[in-house]
Amino acid sequence: MLNPMKTKHDTIPDLKVSFLGTGTSSGVPMIACPCEVCQSDDRRDKRLRCSILLETAHTKLVVDTGPDFRYQMLRADVKRLDAILFTHPHKDHVAGLDDVRAFNFFMHKPMKVFANEMTQEVIIREFPYAFADTKYPGVPEIQLNTIDNEPFAIGDIPVMPIQVWHMKMPVLGFRFGDFTYITDANRIEPAEREKIAGSRILVINALRKEKHISHFNLEEAIQIVKELGVPQAYFIHMSHQLGKHADISATLPEGIHLAYDGLVLEV
Repeated sequence: MLNPMKTKHDTIPDLKVSFLGTGTSSGVPMIACPCEVCQSDDRRDKRLRCSILLETAHTKLVVDTGPDFRYQMLRADVKRLDAILFTHPHKDHVAGLDDVRAFNFFMHKPMKVFANEMTQEVIIREFPYAFADTKYPGVPEIQLNTIDNEPFAIGDIPVMPIQVWHMKMPVLGFRFGDFTYITDANRIEPAEREKIAGSRILVINALRKEKHISHFNLEEAIQIVKELGVPQAYFIHMSHQLGKHADISATLPEGIHLAYDGLVLEV
């Protein structure tokens, strides 16, 4: 059951955001790639598929469960998870959902999953055994909750959906109080930009330097941050084509940063 969100800009006391993965669909390093980024010894150049963990004193919430979800949970030492929130149904954002079985076993309850109808259709198609009338023992227990563009809350975390465009696919970004998270986008309509305005921190995708058909490139991501006037921004969904973390970070305007796996923000 969704909880109505009281106001557009609800504050969230002591919200912690952990970057579980900041890479694009192939991850970094990319399999078999000899480039200097994929061969880098800098841990900030090691990028799993995109996901974040949001934590308050009462709620633990993950956004997206890509192919690296199991390892991300182990690496972040997550012992309890209250819900999963999905941005869209592409494989690099949903493929790891089967691994909620471990949380089912230790928490003795289904995992609450929040997704729009388009994403739910893919989840049911990709994991049909989790929704069968007769279930094999040990399959994931998933409780689907349908969301759209209306605000809601998960536990004590208010959620403001923001619709962005991934070429022709509608993707959901989310605002959590003063923190906004957007992945897989190359266009944001003016009305949706208004939902971002006033955020203290914006996370947004910046795939590479060259223009891309369905993702913001580095120049476009910087321009959006400037247009929105957000004081702090972190880029995610980065490919090896963007360049090495240290090299690109040195060129960024004040207040704009490259996120990296393991980065933790106190919002």
